[in-house]
Amino acid sequence: MNRALLLSVSSLAALLAGCSVFGSSIDLSEPAVVAPAASTDVTAIQRTPFKVGESSHTVEKLAKAQACTSTQGAGLVTEPGPIEVYRMQCQNGQVFMARCELRQCKKM
Repeated sequence: MNRALLLSVSSLAALLAGCSVFGSSIDLSEPAVVAPAASTDVTAIQRTPFKVGESSHTVEKLAKAQACTSTQGAGLVTEPGPIEVYRMQCQNGQVFMARCELRQCKKM
């Protein structure tokens, strides 16, 4: 048992020593200065075209129950499928979103 411990400790020491052989050119004596990841320019928001989905009417009824009305209605945000996300811009400025799974919709 003592020999196994000695062997594992010496193996670990050899591995750690091997890592330092290759070294790096990074100077760790001074703190690193990190440049900003991106410029401060404003990025344009990507807008998706309005699409009516299978559950648009259901989402509109859910939104109406939450005092959200809209002239355009609920638009499909995701691709059509078993799970869909809808977004509706309310006339009072709020946004109503709902997630529908197999046409069973719930407010997000």
